[in-house]
Amino acid sequence: MADIHIEEFYRDTAIVLVQLYNAFPRKVSLYVEDISGPDTPDEFGLHSRRHRACFGAMLWLAEEGHIRYQDTIAQDAVDQVVLTQPAFTRLNAVVKIEALPASLAGTYPEDTEGLPPAIQAEYATNIHLLRVALKKGNSSLIADAVQAILFPAI
Repeated sequence: MADIHIEEFYRDTAIVLVQLYNAFPRKVSLYVEDISGPDTPDEFGLHSRRHRACFGAMLWLAEEGHIRYQDTIAQDAVDQVVLTQPAFTRLNAVVKIEALPASLAGTYPEDTEGLPPAIQAEYATNIHLLRVALKKGNSSLIADAVQAILFPAI
């Protein structure tokens, strides 16, 4: 993928979704620096392009109905944020292996033979797919996982 800002968008989106899933159904504050890394505003108090892009990704997720929040804390965080019901349902859904991009097919699903049924069921979900992609740290895998979850018809 050539466009670094799109790679960053997918990574930020994956991190936001995993953090909110881990906190669900509690409302939490999501700080941009916890997702995109430390930021040093310039002499005019403006945040870096990277910081603004991460904040923009959070707002986009809300505008598209994936998350809901009560307020923003300047451009530093979204406050009282939670996954929407459709996003929570999509993250809990079973991965459609046949619909996965080729890049994910070789890395997912993991071998679950011999594991308890509850663990096997957890490993078959979209949220686990997202966690695996983030753990591997490969930008293409992260992008493919986010696309498979947020844009399943594409």
